[in-house]
Amino acid sequence: MAGGVGSRFWPMSTVEKPKQFIDVLGVGKSLLQLTVERFSGICKPENVWIVTNKAYVNIVKEQLPDLPAGNILCEPCRRNTAPCIAYVSWKIKSQDPKANIVVTPSDHIVTNTEEFRRVIKSCLDFTMDSDAIVTLGMKPTRPETGYGYIQADLSNSSLRNKEIFRVYSFREKPDLETAKQYIAKKDYFWNAGIFIWNVSTIVNAFRVYQPAISKVFEGMLPIYGTDKEQLMIDEKFPTCNSISVDYAIMEKAEEIFVCPADFGWSDLGTWGSLLANTKKDLYGNSCIGNEINVFETSNCIIHTTQEKKVIVQGLDGYIVAENDDTLLICRLDEEQRIKQFTGEA
Repeated sequence: MAGGVGSRFWPMSTVEKPKQFIDVLGVGKSLLQLTVERFSGICKPENVWIVTNKAYVNIVKEQLPDLPAGNILCEPCRRNTAPCIAYVSWKIKSQDPKANIVVTPSDHIVTNTEEFRRVIKSCLDFTMDSDAIVTLGMKPTRPETGYGYIQADLSNSSLRNKEIFRVYSFREKPDLETAKQYIAKKDYFWNAGIFIWNVSTIVNAFRVYQPAISKVFEGMLPIYGTDKEQLMIDEKFPTCNSISVDYAIMEKAEEIFVCPADFGWSDLGTWGSLLANTKKDLYGNSCIGNEINVFETSNCIIHTTQEKKVIVQGLDGYIVAENDDTLLICRLDEEQRIKQFTGEA
């Protein structure tokens, strides 16, 4: 899923080029490219599908030149994750009725790729011949208020996979005190928004729980892969209810399982999360760029990758970031106010 318009990493990310298309980590690859790379060895390149907004199709083609053009699905407007997932699911079903599917956001990071691949393969084995829906639950490292939570029934694991448990409940983003209670109970996990299921399972779930959405994409089965597909998507997609797959399917379906995992995951929702998930010096600074010199500075995230020499002195807990002709210097604990000054969505 690569249609989001998040600009939380302004000035690097903007509405015109959201964070999934930028090199947040300073490694020469965008988050989208890193996401696709993680699935090497899990599925063939021709089985990778990207669902994005029509405004970003050319960026996707530029960043993933080896991806078949037909594997880039174009949303004419934003309708949250349920219609996005329904579209690609019926599209895949039209080509392979027995497909096994992983759905993942394109703008998250994973630091332990080997463990990620092991977990995903294990879950795919679990869903291949069953009607189970599996979501990944990240083992929490702190009482985070920015994530939704999954409560697992840890009393009994699945007979077919000892790492997979039934979901007891989904919880919204909590306040700090509630998050602390979740952490103490040990059976709560961060909801990463990564799902694994058989294509028949998810299509049937839409038929049962979201019949209006399923009617749109079921009715298009005769025209997938033809010249009429995009015209019909442009017409029908905006009629879909704007709803997340969590509300649409996950909180309603019965055969819902969670696989607790720990592979260094973050959704990189803030500059602070980037600081927490990147290598830091002895003073807690994360410097992403080639010529950065810091003096008497601590707990800062400095992202300057455009061949400029940067010297920072005397800062504590700041963001320093540049992109083209724009420079941001902002306190980390005030970053939520950046949009107020920039007008970015």
